[in-house]
Amino acid sequence: MSIQDHIKKIKDDIPEHVRLVAVSKTKPVETIIEAYDGGQRVFGENKAQDLIAKQALMPADIQWHFIGHLQTNKVKYMVPFIEMIESVDSLKLLKEINKQAAKIDRKVNCLLQFHIASEDTKFGLDMAKAEEILESEVFASMKHIIICGVMGMATYTDDEAVLREEFGRLKTYFTKIKAKYFSDHQSFTEISMGMSGDYQIAIEEGSTNIRVGTLIFSSNI
Repeated sequence: MSIQDHIKKIKDDIPEHVRLVAVSKTKPVETIIEAYDGGQRVFGENKAQDLIAKQALMPADIQWHFIGHLQTNKVKYMVPFIEMIESVDSLKLLKEINKQAAKIDRKVNCLLQFHIASEDTKFGLDMAKAEEILESEVFASMKHIIICGVMGMATYTDDEAVLREEFGRLKTYFTKIKAKYFSDHQSFTEISMGMSGDYQIAIEEGSTNIRVGTLIFSSNI
């Protein structure tokens, strides 16, 4: 199957309200163009340098999502064009995004990344830290940030019970935060969870945004 066939198969398989983010990390521009020619417009990258380089070479109507751990010194380069930063895991990072966005009078869509996996190597907030950020005076003063929801990466496992527990926990975080802090914000709608191996389970548990790379770009599928 071609890249375009893979995209069509996934899109036919998911509900209309679920966004497919094609994870194009490590892929050359020529390969991403194949996906673009197949109608895909949302792409995800996890390294700022790669994202910035690819954005300059790709069509302007692509919506770029940043999905990796983001260093503050890279923020200024992507703020002018980024559609969404899914991996916000600190107040320091939010402050820098707001600062750089203010310089060009732009509002940047962001997701709060939570640590839901058993692996310690993954980044993310816990509920207490997220509440500390959302209740801070610094956050209240930010005018160039739009918090659109939450993001999480599940444990790399085939154990469906583990995956459902972790995805369910992220959905609970979303529900609590929406009720407490964003009940009157129409923009707070996104739960980004699920990748190539588990996106169907993630959707069943409430995902609105899946990040899929292998199933799209692997020639062995």
